[in-house]
Amino acid sequence: MSTGNDSTAGRANGEAPHAVPEKGAAESGAPDAPGGTPQDRGAPDERIQALEQALASARADAEEAREQALRARAEADNVRKRTERDLENAHKYALERFVAELLPVKDSMELGLSAGGAEVEQLREGTEMTLRMLANAVEKFGVQEVDPTGERFDPERHQAMSTRAVDGVPSGQVVQVVQKGYLLNERLVRPALVIVAE
Repeated sequence: MSTGNDSTAGRANGEAPHAVPEKGAAESGAPDAPGGTPQDRGAPDERIQALEQALASARADAEEAREQALRARAEADNVRKRTERDLENAHKYALERFVAELLPVKDSMELGLSAGGAEVEQLREGTEMTLRMLANAVEKFGVQEVDPTGERFDPERHQAMSTRAVDGVPSGQVVQVVQKGYLLNERLVRPALVIVAE
């Protein structure tokens, strides 16, 4: 049977006493230093850096979008101003070519009036020439005569002044043109005034 003398004898023989481990640290496996591992301590800094980079990128994109919007607005303003200027010039000078074509007609009429002692036939020839010049001038700008003599009455282009019974002429046919009508680029400017057969 062992007694307390055995322990004393063992120490006397140079044997080390058995150490009893303390419960807690070895069993828990907790790190020696507070604050977690170095990887855990560096993670928040990396997230902050990533957020700062994302914010800087968003600010750069917003600035680029703002500059593009400003350029687009400036371009739109320039287009609007050019359009307004072109419209103003179009209204102001729309009749420039037309006037240039009519000026020779006016010159011809003034020349005929200044010819003293002219014969009636000469005046007639001068008037006919002036009329041809005028007809050519307006024709260049899409003006066409509406002279429906002998045609069927067309209420879209003709205006009946009266009716007349004419032997051998079918009813509804134009027998006389009192005043010619005119078209401008196929659009009626003035209807022809006519007399229609009954």
